[in-house]
Amino acid sequence: MEEKMSWVVVDAVDHKGLPADRAKTGGWVPAALILGIEICERLSTMGIAVNLVTYLDGTMHLPSATSANIVTDFMGTSFLLCLLGGFLADSFLGRYKTIAIFALIQTLGTGMLAISTKLPQLRPPPCGPHQTAACQQATGFQMGILYLSLYFIALGTGGLKSSVSGFGTDQFDANDPKEKAQMGFFFSRFFFFVSIGTLMAVTVLVYIQDEVGRSWAYGICSVSMFSAILIFLSGTKRYRYKQSMGSPIVHILQVLASSFKKRNVELPPSVGFLYEDSPESSRIQHTDQFRCLDRAAVVVEGDFPGGITTSEPPNPWRLCSVTRVEEVKMVARLLPIWATTILFWTTYAQMITFSVEQASTMERTIGSFMIPAGSLTVFFVAAILITLAVYDRVVIPLRKKLEGKPGFTNLQLMASGLVLSTLGMAAAALTERKRLTVSRAVGPTTSTLPISVFYLIPQFFLVGSGEGLIYTGQLDFFITQSPKGMKTMSTGLFLTTLSLGFFASSFIVSVVKRITGSGSQGWLADNINYGRLDLFFGLLAVMSLVNFVAYLICAAWFKPQVNLQPVPEMDNNTGKGSKEKEVV
Repeated sequence: MEEKMSWVVVDAVDHKGLPADRAKTGGWVPAALILGIEICERLSTMGIAVNLVTYLDGTMHLPSATSANIVTDFMGTSFLLCLLGGFLADSFLGRYKTIAIFALIQTLGTGMLAISTKLPQLRPPPCGPHQTAACQQATGFQMGILYLSLYFIALGTGGLKSSVSGFGTDQFDANDPKEKAQMGFFFSRFFFFVSIGTLMAVTVLVYIQDEVGRSWAYGICSVSMFSAILIFLSGTKRYRYKQSMGSPIVHILQVLASSFKKRNVELPPSVGFLYEDSPESSRIQHTDQFRCLDRAAVVVEGDFPGGITTSEPPNPWRLCSVTRVEEVKMVARLLPIWATTILFWTTYAQMITFSVEQASTMERTIGSFMIPAGSLTVFFVAAILITLAVYDRVVIPLRKKLEGKPGFTNLQLMASGLVLSTLGMAAAALTERKRLTVSRAVGPTTSTLPISVFYLIPQFFLVGSGEGLIYTGQLDFFITQSPKGMKTMSTGLFLTTLSLGFFASSFIVSVVKRITGSGSQGWLADNINYGRLDLFFGLLAVMSLVNFVAYLICAAWFKPQVNLQPVPEMDNNTGKGSKEKEVV
């Protein structure tokens, strides 16, 4: 009997709802089938995002600032919808159904985009490179079809990113030493495949868009994702499925609602009088920060539907346990760090918008081959991979040898990323000043300026290296410093920094355009050769420096949560605390 039980994964079921058999479900094969979805998602989203600004500017004849904002709004919405996807997966659908449904939605979106870029009726008439003023912009109907396609893709991306990594790790049992090691290996391979998908997007797919046709490139995305869905569904009988524990967002709202209702209730003199019903092994020690939330754990009349002497559980919207309250406090402590990492993704947004526009005006030929403007982001991806390889193979062993420490902390990694992004914006401002000098010398109407596109490499490399460090640091920080039952939500919280960073970029561009554009073309002119993009990059560099100082203050304030420890247990029959237990 014990041998049979050892083959059962206690917290997972198979496709029939029966306890999952370790020999027949989970492991590397099902996890590999899930990775195919992630590769195709990256191929589609990044392949569209890094080269979309040139389509909006050159084909749809939109101003450069408007084009940049459309791209950043598209990317921001993609990451913001991860919260919706995570909520649906946790509360209703489960990760398997969420992946299948949203992958189909993204397939539909890329298919629509392929059609919209193919049909002449969905594009304005073409015009020459020197007819910018006379070019007819896309109509409302044409832009409406384009928006519909893009936001179908954004919806699909949000649902996929919220569940793919989690469903992949569900295929490994964290309680089994061998499978736990395989799970760690899966995480490293997962990031590798994300990078491979991005690399294919900014090289092969962008080249097809520019040299063969956008409709062909987007059609390839649609066919690839549909093929990945079929492969994903083929593993249905092999997957392990974890039962949902409910949405952590609801748990947070319950604590907030309960503490607000009891805002006039006095706190008891001892923690022992607060309500606690969590198992002793999973309780979290009470902390003094955000004490106003402790009122959610104060027992008052009406908290128990049948009375306090009954065995009925309390109304969770009126009374929450100390552990539940401490979980919300842990999330609250993450927010200052969360807020000060948003601006990094604002600088990142410039790499796939204005930096691509810079590249489109510069000399990009190597012999007879012309590098697509969107493919310059290959240096961005290369910087990420090189930085992580150097950190893993050189920095960590060296630091361990010299100081006995296994690398830098997640807070230090995020700080390094913020510094590199600040330097990247400063480098971008200097490069743009040189490009504008050349533009004025030969005339701003010149289609290709006699300046090498490789001058852009420093800004791509600095911000790319910064992403490699801050992405790793953020992911580790939000997972390790969040409550155990809120890992999915904490990943979503991390992804909202990307979302808000893109939206912040759109907001800053709009404000700068309005303030500097009155009576002239301003910093962000319709044609960047007539603007002062160098001043815009300089502004972002100054903002990044101020934000870095704010981050250091928040990092000094942050105190990591201590290990889970027993807290005083309330006697539910009396509503009073029992004798406090010693915290170990």
